[in-house]
Amino acid sequence: MDDVGIEYQTVLGYPPVDFVHLAADLGCHAISMKARTGSHNPYNPYGYGEFSFLDNPGLRRQMAAALNDRGVSISLAEGFVVVPGADLTDEQASLDVMWELGASRANAVTLDPDRGRSFDQFAAFAEAAAERGMQTTLEFAKSLALSDLDSALAAVRYVGRTDFRLLIDTMHLVRSGSTAEDLAAVDTSLFGYVQLSDTTLHQRGPAYRDDSSDRSVPGEGELPLAEIMAALPEWLPVGVEAPMRSRAAQGMPARECARLAVEGARAVLAEVRAMPR
Repeated sequence: MDDVGIEYQTVLGYPPVDFVHLAADLGCHAISMKARTGSHNPYNPYGYGEFSFLDNPGLRRQMAAALNDRGVSISLAEGFVVVPGADLTDEQASLDVMWELGASRANAVTLDPDRGRSFDQFAAFAEAAAERGMQTTLEFAKSLALSDLDSALAAVRYVGRTDFRLLIDTMHLVRSGSTAEDLAAVDTSLFGYVQLSDTTLHQRGPAYRDDSSDRSVPGEGELPLAEIMAALPEWLPVGVEAPMRSRAAQGMPARECARLAVEGARAVLAEVRAMPR
């Protein structure tokens, strides 16, 4: 927790090469990234274009060069989703692209209500990632089929691999009903990554995902971030996930939103370091 990275969701569709330069300009050495954007993104207030590393070798080369030149790495490859009737290991091409760009881990979520099938999909995906030298994390949220800490822990224990661990998003943790005390009771070896985010304690509108795309500067919301972070292992990589759709809609540039998010995250981590451990 000595440094903070920037999650791609924070910049709401920013062009990936420009994102690398933005992170470096803010003194961040890690980012999360996906292999491609979807065909429909309702949370794109800046109107950025779609991209695909799979279909654009030139973009891959530009991205690799920017990462190398600016000393930035991809700490988390995102966009891997278990859905009914599809095999997550069909995303081998996306894994290959993210491995080529140096991603150290891949994050998976599930929208499949069949828990047993989801667990088996996670196991197969973790194996595929490991064949590329990548770790795997599992994220839970109220909007997903695995909606809380206990169900995510059950998946991690089912897969039973030391390179398949929990991703804790502080918003999703609190909104699903868990606390810092719950985290402190978990074996620290089961944690793999933390996304630092802030928001209100309670959902503001009818759609949970709307809240997820419009968060607060870390430290300016209502979540007990210092207590949560203090309950997690100090060695966990941290990425700030603070998309601010309302501020973007009001004209705040993505670079300024990212700067506020990073500065807020650093202030929270400084507070944690000052706490007795």
